[in-house]
Amino acid sequence: MRKILITGGAGFVGRHFCKHFLDQGDQVHCVDALVKDTGGLDCALWPFFNPGAYKNFHFYRQDCRDYFKENTDDDFDYSLHLAAMVGGRMMIENDPLAVACDLSIDAEYWRWALKARPKKTVCFSSSAAYPVALQRENNWCLLKEDMISLGDNIGKPDMSYGWAKLTSEYLARLAHEKYGLKSVIYRPFSGYGEGQDDNYPFPSICKRALDLKGSPVFQVWGTGEQMRDFIHIDDCVRGVLMTMDLIDDAQAVNLSTGILTSFKSFAAMAAEICGHKPLIIGMSDKPSGVFARGGDISKQRALGFIPGIDFKSGIIKALEYYQKKPWTR
Repeated sequence: MRKILITGGAGFVGRHFCKHFLDQGDQVHCVDALVKDTGGLDCALWPFFNPGAYKNFHFYRQDCRDYFKENTDDDFDYSLHLAAMVGGRMMIENDPLAVACDLSIDAEYWRWALKARPKKTVCFSSSAAYPVALQRENNWCLLKEDMISLGDNIGKPDMSYGWAKLTSEYLARLAHEKYGLKSVIYRPFSGYGEGQDDNYPFPSICKRALDLKGSPVFQVWGTGEQMRDFIHIDDCVRGVLMTMDLIDDAQAVNLSTGILTSFKSFAAMAAEICGHKPLIIGMSDKPSGVFARGGDISKQRALGFIPGIDFKSGIIKALEYYQKKPWTR
């Protein structure tokens, strides 16, 4: 039985990792403060499974920074560091100083790791760490891991969230170079799936596609022309599990499909699956973020991971889930 720490474990991504390790028989220690608008859910409300039914599950409802100060365990086999203040584009744009708390969260994590010395840290950065100059309408490309240089030419990342994640990557590198701590860094792109918080575009668009059936107009944020690389949560988890033991020196790996889809195309696809073809228009007063954010999959492929769930199949799966499960409109 391995001993696993998952910070931010009650969030959308964390819950999936909790289930995997619990099903494997591992001892899972989940830390989450359940901060409003971050997607963290009380254990009794987790979709798909009840973690309390597992004897090998331990939950700590507290700020992970307090956990780091109080906890003295030094026998973790893996530490998955997911804790972060982020709740979709609205929080990133409108509450950047709240998001900046991620700087202290990550600093306290690495200070704790230096004492606790988990055998391996699986550190979650973000595609927001990539330079926004490479994601503009007139200048964009698929983003490769080596496009972020922690040397002399660091590009400007996306808002305070991107800065915090970039700093965490730098701390991970220092932790390896100076103290010998082993880690691997993941840069997820637009992860999606059933059970995701409505602050994110995927569930919001899917639910509106169901609600607006028969309506002549379907609105999406921004211009609607902005594009994202949507990767299903099951592929994200599989990608991590397949590759996390292959890197120890804080190298970064994308979690992406290499396929870009505009929000207008996404909304049209979801609406068509629901049986209608509305006019898709943008809402210019809503945050839109960068124009194009997609990940190059060369390094993922070299490590043996290729995403297997196409976006349309992921949308169909989610729509079937939302049709069966009531939600607050």
